[in-house]
Amino acid sequence: MSEKPSSAAPRPHRPVQMDPAGFESYEGGADPVRISEAAHLAARALVHQGRASEDPEVTRRLVKLADKQGLDAIAEMWAESPARSLPGALWRLYAIRASAQRDPQRIAAYFKAGQAVAQVSNVVAGAAEPPGAGEMREMADAILSGAFDGEFDVALERSAAFCRVVALGQANFADDAETSKPEYATELTRRSHRLIKTAEDLEASAEAWRRGHLD
Repeated sequence: MSEKPSSAAPRPHRPVQMDPAGFESYEGGADPVRISEAAHLAARALVHQGRASEDPEVTRRLVKLADKQGLDAIAEMWAESPARSLPGALWRLYAIRASAQRDPQRIAAYFKAGQAVAQVSNVVAGAAEPPGAGEMREMADAILSGAFDGEFDVALERSAAFCRVVALGQANFADDAETSKPEYATELTRRSHRLIKTAEDLEASAEAWRRGHLD
């Protein structure tokens, strides 16, 4: 027999609204010592579950984890983990996907502006042409899916490449706005620099995974 919903039942999580680079400064409220152990255990369990299963439905559920639980729930567990760690890398994969799902048109505009400059990263990221809003969503899903049903280091490198292309696009937008909107240009340049740092962290995490040192 199903239970009737209680008026005291917790309300479902709502996804956090973030800029592509905004997750870098997300602040959690849990004790850092206690959350560190839980974060690493959960990250290992999640990756093991995804990579041990050959059921595409399992991969789909893991990819859409933030859609169901809310990005804030994932952030509470992983956002304060070191960037170059398994939970830190997973947090960035989920947060980047969330930003692409939330505002794909803006991400597509940045991506288009950056792909001609970052030609190698554009190829590694693997976006379909032309890279519109739908293609951004599909690519973000495909990258995160690859963390569970493909090569984890390749997923990290594709995500890093995606960040680099978007960051260069942001820099181009900033250059165009430097005269007419200097404050906006400064903020966009700052975001671009943060996103490049994220790309570097993802690339370092990919190398650590290949060496068996990503934990």
